[in-house]
Amino acid sequence: MRDRPAALFAMNPVHLPEFFPRPLLDQLDRLVRIDEELVAQDFTSPAVVAALAGTEVLITGWGCPPLDAELLAAAPRLRAVLHTGGSVRSYVTDACWERGLTVSSAVQANALPVAEYALAMILLAGKDVFALHERYRAEHVYPPVGDLAALGNNGRRVGVIGASRVGRRLLELLRPYDLRVALHDPYIDAAEAGALGARLLPLDELLRTSDVVSLHAPEIPATHRMLDRERLALIPDGSVLVNTSRGSLIDPVALTDELVSGRIGAVLDVTEPEPLPGDSPLHRLPNVFLTPHIAGSVGNELARLGQTVVDEAGRLVEGRPLAHEVRHADLAHVA
Repeated sequence: MRDRPAALFAMNPVHLPEFFPRPLLDQLDRLVRIDEELVAQDFTSPAVVAALAGTEVLITGWGCPPLDAELLAAAPRLRAVLHTGGSVRSYVTDACWERGLTVSSAVQANALPVAEYALAMILLAGKDVFALHERYRAEHVYPPVGDLAALGNNGRRVGVIGASRVGRRLLELLRPYDLRVALHDPYIDAAEAGALGARLLPLDELLRTSDVVSLHAPEIPATHRMLDRERLALIPDGSVLVNTSRGSLIDPVALTDELVSGRIGAVLDVTEPEPLPGDSPLHRLPNVFLTPHIAGSVGNELARLGQTVVDEAGRLVEGRPLAHEVRHADLAHVA
């Protein structure tokens, strides 16, 4: 193995032990020279400025400031950014790409719990678990058999929007179930969709023919408000919309109107705004299940992101290609 490069943590310090518990820190220390007591939440303190002068690798996370031209000027030896989170959009600036930095992220690892969450919600939605839970708590009796006639996951139609890393993992997880799965993604063809276990459909047709719609497109200009009032109206009565992507992909006023009407239901881990204000009617609707942005990595899942960075550091030190490199050109259509 080559000499250990100098590295620096750049994130909110509260996240460091979550991403890198002791065993992972020990692994990382064998690969790079890093001071675990020095965590840059900004790049202005004397200790951080001194460290930047020799830093070759930045290990970034939530709370890292943007890596702008001023930062790069203070870090003339910097050659790589290894990000413990998913998207690097808010950290890696044009100056980084112009400098030719190698950038990696743990987006693949973060996709795993999001897909697991989506799978769970799709299956629960097929049983109308959320509304029936509220009804049972209020009435304390079982619903009449006739009220359950439309429930079940045998042959239920699931529409997945976006063959992103999350979308692809979700499609893999859906394979064992007796579901009819469709996919919309403008960047793949029918053959690739078929290989993923889904039928490729135009967006409007997918919306019209799905009992559950799960949203996994990236937050880019082309997807802003992709589910507007007209498209939300295409979703069949009684269907459920699951959003673990970003709230900005859906027109929030139109979505609220649809949900207040009771025509469709929703499982929303992300919203716009986020979090929702206390007076939002969505907090009180029986056909809406809200969670506080927990589909992505939380708790013990964060160490999986740290492990991804440790593995990438090993590849970097050994001169091997990174497994999760982010390329500037890809940012036009990925998160």
